[in-house]
Amino acid sequence: MSTSAPPSLGLPAAITRHAILLVTGAFVLVPFVWMVSLSIKPPGEIFRASFSFWPDQFYGIENYTKALTAAPLLQYMLNGVVVCALIVIAQIAVCAPAAYALAKLDFPGKNLMFALVLIALILPHEVLSLPLFILGYQIGILNTYAALIFPFIVSPFGIFLFRQFFKTIPDDVIHAARLDGLSELAIVWRIMVPMAMPAIIAFSIFSVVGHWNSLFWPLIAVRDQNLMPPPLGIMAFKNEEAGNDYGPLMAASTMVVAPLIIAFLSAQKWFVEGLTGGAVK
Repeated sequence: MSTSAPPSLGLPAAITRHAILLVTGAFVLVPFVWMVSLSIKPPGEIFRASFSFWPDQFYGIENYTKALTAAPLLQYMLNGVVVCALIVIAQIAVCAPAAYALAKLDFPGKNLMFALVLIALILPHEVLSLPLFILGYQIGILNTYAALIFPFIVSPFGIFLFRQFFKTIPDDVIHAARLDGLSELAIVWRIMVPMAMPAIIAFSIFSVVGHWNSLFWPLIAVRDQNLMPPPLGIMAFKNEEAGNDYGPLMAASTMVVAPLIIAFLSAQKWFVEGLTGGAVK
């Protein structure tokens, strides 16, 4: 006598979860869709009461051309690339050895140091803006690339993320490297960092997105237009060049956001692996 299997009880729950995710994703995407739509519309269609993604008159060439010519947008984006790249390189150079020490070495005050890292994680960076501004003034780095890079060299989040990933690497790997005569720094760069590449990629995405979109600190630290990163440059573009012409402004915003979206979609596999790898242990 054969019995048929009961229907899966998890199917309604799975449908509900996916529906919630789709609705949430739609809400997240609405501002981006709106931004792209406005970037290809003429001024007369931007403030229509009814919304349509595709304009009656395509005005994208004019808006994007004006966005590139009315202000040095490419210079702003180049500044963002330089600043974000140098910050990521400096953060990895500092955070990887610190995380290795907290994960694999024993020394007095280790737990206290890790507690300080956790405390630093909950402090918003804006709290430190005034002392950092005074320090930058005293050492003479304001209105330079150094002013945009120096405050972010040490990342508590980077130390925490790398430490969690390093702790999943077996201690036998470390012991074998020491038996081969490698120093502790050599173990960090030749063993730990290559094995933690997913975590490094995930952290790099977080870092680049955060500093590419940063407005508060650059607004304080630099005044020279040739040093402005993309968000500050777009604000200057709006105030000085575009005025109330929102088509070119939305075109400039679209071009600034596009590299981040492309980079994330290209590295999303390593991004997820890097965030979940440290949760194993």
